[in-house]
Amino acid sequence: MADLRNIPRQLRIKVDDWHTNWRLLRLNRQINRQVKLKTDQAPVAFFNASTRLVAMSLNAAFSYLAACGLQAAGLPVVNFGCNAGMSRCVLGSDRDEPSKNPPCRECTSQAKWIFSHAPTLWFQYEQDPTLAEDLKSLTVTELCWFEYKTSCDPQNRSDQERAKADFTIPLGQLVLPSLRWFLRRHHLQDDEITRFFFREFILSAYQVALEFNRFLNVVHPQAVVVFNGLMYPEAAARWVAQQMGIRVITHEVGFQPFSAFFTEGEATAYPVDIPAEFELNPAQNAQLDKYLEQRYQGNFTMAGIRFWPQMVGLDEALSNKIKEFKQIVPVFTNVIFDTSQTHANPIFDDMFAWLDSILEIMRIHKDTYFIIRAHPDEMRSGKESRESVKDWAVKNHLENYDNVLFVEPHAYLSSYELIQKAKFVMVYNSSIGLEAALLGAPVLCGGRARYTQIPTVFLPDSQDSFRRTAEDFLSSPNAIPIPEDFQRNARKFLYYQLYRVSFPFSDFLEESSRPGYVKLKPFSWHQLSVERSPTMLAIVEGITQCKPFVLEND
Repeated sequence: MADLRNIPRQLRIKVDDWHTNWRLLRLNRQINRQVKLKTDQAPVAFFNASTRLVAMSLNAAFSYLAACGLQAAGLPVVNFGCNAGMSRCVLGSDRDEPSKNPPCRECTSQAKWIFSHAPTLWFQYEQDPTLAEDLKSLTVTELCWFEYKTSCDPQNRSDQERAKADFTIPLGQLVLPSLRWFLRRHHLQDDEITRFFFREFILSAYQVALEFNRFLNVVHPQAVVVFNGLMYPEAAARWVAQQMGIRVITHEVGFQPFSAFFTEGEATAYPVDIPAEFELNPAQNAQLDKYLEQRYQGNFTMAGIRFWPQMVGLDEALSNKIKEFKQIVPVFTNVIFDTSQTHANPIFDDMFAWLDSILEIMRIHKDTYFIIRAHPDEMRSGKESRESVKDWAVKNHLENYDNVLFVEPHAYLSSYELIQKAKFVMVYNSSIGLEAALLGAPVLCGGRARYTQIPTVFLPDSQDSFRRTAEDFLSSPNAIPIPEDFQRNARKFLYYQLYRVSFPFSDFLEESSRPGYVKLKPFSWHQLSVERSPTMLAIVEGITQCKPFVLEND
């Protein structure tokens, strides 16, 4: 067999895409020909329109394989498919060319390869002229809070009894997270480009809601499975299903390579229910220590992305600068698309309001060296933040503060060395806060993170409380006392996150030559059975029996 490494990259991508589609076709034919579905079971509905365009992404693969796993268990599945069903979508739109249409033909073609394993009801876009007229003159602020009265047919009624129930659908709020993610900014500018995409997203979300309502009344599913529930197509579908009393499961990437997280809650918030009696045994502690050893060297990936090609320690100049001060406090920021979610901001309105509050503290405590560390993903090619911490640093002239150092996202300075030298650590909601807690450092959080579900860090309940806590920590002549359970809880949470609620799909997936995408490994449909795959067992029982989405064994 030829060595693919010697083939030009674009050709390797085409070969990988062809292999995946051929394996999709083969696996789908196996399922359709050999699996006998239970006719007495209501189907499970799947909808995922925001994770791929022309190839197989991680979340597209999770959705597809979960559906195939249900079918392998004999359960019927129905797909809700987008066939140019939105005027502008999140992945297919161009921020710099609003008039450019999404690549609907290519996307639908790929979707047909994926969805050939099960019946698919396709929807197309049809603009509502009344809604379009209502949106025409609205400002961005008005669009944020725009609501529209619509109707949903309750599912559990006979044709004769069915009556339309009126709902006021919060289209602005359903669309807002997607617009912020798409534009890579939290504070939206009231310009024509922003208003254009806001209007088109709202019009498209309304079309999805109408069509998904019709879809649910045709298929009468026992449950709905959607990608994360935050991107506007899936958010609209989730909202409709919930109005109709239908159970909705969302999924996101997990915290191991090729792993997924499934939940009845908001997948982007990663709700994890750790039993109170759960404690790590010696083998589990050893397993976690081995993982952390790699993590502290930067040897890890998230959603297929490696953020740290290398990790650099503190050089002599920085070490000497630190010695000029009484203490150091690292401040770790996050990327805008992880801080714009509503569940992240219960204390401050947004991460930049938090940074503004910290800047006031920096001006007072000139004997403390504050090192503001921008997230390494902030300037990732193709996902560059357009409202960045770097912009905030420039706007506030941090270079004029002798007691403040701004570390840019592409500088691979070791965060762990900073933590080890810190009086305490300030974070908004990034994962470095959990890692600092694992290292035994005091951590003061400004936003809600997944690890704040249990006591692992200091999480004030208000802005005033945050400032008072920061002042107390900075003024204290002694080491900051940490509750005994913080570090133990951090280890429990990380272990559970890695090995109990991150479902491994590595038996079925591998990296593609196309950056950020995956390809299917060659395997038979039997490997998707609940008898052979712990991942499929957890997913099938979670969806059909309402069991917790947790692996029984590590």
